[in-house]
Amino acid sequence: MEAIPEPGIPGVDFALLAAWMDERSLGAGPITGVEQLEGGTQNVLVRFDRDERSYVLRRPPINKRKNSDETMRREARVLGALSGSGVPHPGLIAAESDESIIGAAFYLMEPVNGFTPTIGMPAFHASDPAVRREMGFAFVDAAAALGRVDHVTAGLGDFGRPDGYLERQVPRWRAYLESFGDIGGPWKPNLPGVDEIGRWLEEHRPSSFKPGILHGDFHLGNVMFRYDSSALAAVVDWELATIGDPLLDLGVIAAFWPDADAASTSASDAASNAEPNTPGDANQSLIAVEPWDGFPTTDELVERYAQNSDRDVERVNWYTVLACYKTGIVLEGTYARAQAGKAPMETGEALHATTLNLLARGRAVMERT
Repeated sequence: MEAIPEPGIPGVDFALLAAWMDERSLGAGPITGVEQLEGGTQNVLVRFDRDERSYVLRRPPINKRKNSDETMRREARVLGALSGSGVPHPGLIAAESDESIIGAAFYLMEPVNGFTPTIGMPAFHASDPAVRREMGFAFVDAAAALGRVDHVTAGLGDFGRPDGYLERQVPRWRAYLESFGDIGGPWKPNLPGVDEIGRWLEEHRPSSFKPGILHGDFHLGNVMFRYDSSALAAVVDWELATIGDPLLDLGVIAAFWPDADAASTSASDAASNAEPNTPGDANQSLIAVEPWDGFPTTDELVERYAQNSDRDVERVNWYTVLACYKTGIVLEGTYARAQAGKAPMETGEALHATTLNLLARGRAVMERT
């Protein structure tokens, strides 16, 4: 076996990984150029080289959630199914469902040559509002393209349970919220407006939908753009992907899309200014990108989606409220884990602030619908 390279990465035994790769004819010789990547708060992401080829490994966090390994298996399956679909995504190289190899299910994917706009934009993009406008349209075009994929033909016919998908949403996410009490620590389910939003969603739920693949967390922090154009390089972080109503991805886009007067304030800024369990700000920017001028408005994105989809976007506000409800609860889980010492408190507090702002935005959308 090859020696473990430096620096070591918690949760990744490179000697065992090299042996696993040998069995699958994935290069030979030492693993080099190890770099732990930023951009995610939930999982371990590591780039490395072997035998003149670059790889990115993705595995669950060290303190795994109950479903972390199954989530990783599902991510890998989605990436494999999207090959050749026209949806920009990281190419799947190989996946391992056996948790005993490195202590968790994991997969290897192709590195993406691109940047995440929430982390920073290159001069080409930062200097031209026209480029940023096309970035916005490329972003929503990817969501529409995903919604057009025939999930059965792609081999995902058994990947989710589309029957009753919308009916399950509120009880599922409410139960998930309450499950955080089992993590340990002082966390309590005290989120302003969460019950009110749940009731509204149940009372105004659409009666039908066309099933398809949805990413589940489709915002500007989960995509990468090409360095040389406004084109999208890849949609990343597929851990919430399932078969359901793809219009929820459009709802997530609308829920996170910055207002023109709030785009310069990030969720981390909100975390530093907000006390836990205080009501959020519906105008607070949930995704910070600088500069923002040039990006399309939410209405323009919805119109663009409609032009590239056969789905009816008339009820987009309902999906926006659902996105606020669901995503806020998911993010609150990290805050609960942080209070139990199972995640960094700085991250937990930042995501808790985002949850409060999502719920405030959801209530604001309800009021104008």
